[in-house]
Amino acid sequence: MNKKNIKKGSYIVLTLIIALFLAGGGLSAVHNDINFFKANKNDLKSEDVTISVLPEKRLIPGGHSVGVKMDVKGVLIVGLEEIENKSGKKINPGLKAGLQIGDSILEINGTKVNNANEVQKIINKLKKEVNLKIKRKSDIINVNLTPVLSADDNLYKLGIWVKDKTAGIGTLTFYDPDNQTFGALGHAITDIETGTVLSVAEGELLNSKVESVKQGKAGVPGEIRGIFYEADSPLGKLYKNTNFGIFGKTYHQIENSLYSTPLAVGYQREIKKGPAYILTTLDGNKIEKYTINIEKINRQSKAETKSMVIKVTDKRLLKKSGGIVQGMSGSPIIQGNKIIGAVTHVFVNDPQKGYGIFIEWMLDEAKVE
Repeated sequence: MNKKNIKKGSYIVLTLIIALFLAGGGLSAVHNDINFFKANKNDLKSEDVTISVLPEKRLIPGGHSVGVKMDVKGVLIVGLEEIENKSGKKINPGLKAGLQIGDSILEINGTKVNNANEVQKIINKLKKEVNLKIKRKSDIINVNLTPVLSADDNLYKLGIWVKDKTAGIGTLTFYDPDNQTFGALGHAITDIETGTVLSVAEGELLNSKVESVKQGKAGVPGEIRGIFYEADSPLGKLYKNTNFGIFGKTYHQIENSLYSTPLAVGYQREIKKGPAYILTTLDGNKIEKYTINIEKINRQSKAETKSMVIKVTDKRLLKKSGGIVQGMSGSPIIQGNKIIGAVTHVFVNDPQKGYGIFIEWMLDEAKVE
């Protein structure tokens, strides 16, 4: 046998050994670096080939009752009305110009507006036809409109009702200690009248204390009633309001009294039908665990909101709230000691059941640029 055949045989034997090793499940997650060896004509020398093992994503679970205070980007139109002019004629200038409920006014004659007071000041300063830059869903349009001098208070008006602020109570889903980002609610903050997802101009996450819980019944959703406190010491700054929750960065570390260390993230491929539990606050600011059952899993290739159907099985929670109630949105869902998602909606006709969203969709949105 010549040297050429010996070298070739060495490679074949070594390849066979490695193949058997891998097939037998011999790789153990003990070290992050794995050394492979190659045969040399003279001897076997080690050659380091480093494989990076990505660290497991870990989060501090939420369950905290939180308040949300948000200034809306632009000025949201929530209603249209007729204005009576000096001659007694009723005119709706907004409707005539083609404005719609759900539109947001971004600029007037090139000047940005952030609230209703600014709109009123500019209109009464100009006292003539103006050009409005409007956001309508995903489109930007321009509308010309002539305000009407109201006989009621001698002010020029556009014939619109607007909103520039909103506030409410929900539940924190997670805090990421690696980058100080947070996620909450699991769904968007929308305007009640229009259903429009509100764009964030400025906003903050606040401490909240639960004062009482209104029980949910078939056809009548319950709700958590709470108050904001320590408003001068907010938890964090709000950057995003999306269909998958609200997101931002905290001003300081957030802790969970039930967990001294972060929990791993569980992705949808790991979720199973069956028992799980949620973390939520129904009394003061005490976070508690409540058992649920995951009844349906909707495997999703792209981000969607209705990822799971869950049912409350915990007798304490059923007695206290009747099941899932408003204000519980964002409560983290945990299975196998991993955070797998968050509660988002309740079934109106069956408050024991509701939807949950996969945590991976919330993490995708949590990236703060």
